[in-house]
Amino acid sequence: MIYFAPEARRRYADLGLSGRAGYFASRSAAFGRASADLVISTFYNFNPGFVRKAIDGAWDAATPQQVLDARHAAASEALRRAEIHELPALGEVVALTRRAVEAACEHVQGRPLFAAHAALPWPEEPVLQLWHAQTLLREFRGDGHVACLLSEGLGGLESLILHAATGEVPVDFLKASRAWPADEWADTAERLRSRGLLDGDALSPEGGRLRQHIEDRTDRLALPAYAALGDADCERLAELASPFGRKVVDAGLLKVG
Repeated sequence: MIYFAPEARRRYADLGLSGRAGYFASRSAAFGRASADLVISTFYNFNPGFVRKAIDGAWDAATPQQVLDARHAAASEALRRAEIHELPALGEVVALTRRAVEAACEHVQGRPLFAAHAALPWPEEPVLQLWHAQTLLREFRGDGHVACLLSEGLGGLESLILHAATGEVPVDFLKASRAWPADEWADTAERLRSRGLLDGDALSPEGGRLRQHIEDRTDRLALPAYAALGDADCERLAELASPFGRKVVDAGLLKVG
């Protein structure tokens, strides 16, 4: 939710980070003064030129620590607006997710975004502890997903187009947020059709099988975090976490724009 919450945009703008600079700087600030090349390599499916333009001058406007502080303050403000801090199961959900994160921390190799965020100190506020834990679990899975895409020979734009072809996310949102030129998108889509992975703008049966294979492998790579909880506590976490997700959605924290 931190990438959509207006609280975050306002705080980044106060630091002089406007537009997408706030997104790229805030997510990469755990690296320190991350170069555009580092952001391009770890964020994977964004147009490299777009990333360079957004990150250029970001660390002259604000230090990584200032950006991290703004990100945490925005997360706290937004989640409190959603009344996450009032949910009675907060303490148990924090404990379960932190156990999962601590298990994941035994597997940092090859997971740069996760490793960078795992090195940050844990917040003291319970609602921020939960947000930090969820951020870490997200990056843990995300780094594994990138590894799967690489192993299947899918570049950033190819993976993005296949994602769009599932219909799970509006294609206009993906085009606008990742900022690939229309001609590059069209040319890459045609190459995917020639490989038999697309049927028009939708996944072909072969493309669907490849997507499912990648998702299944990604899930397997994320298992070390959740295996530490065992089946019973994973089910308990899923049960307890449902009202948290509902409050985030109801508060509009996932709305674009």
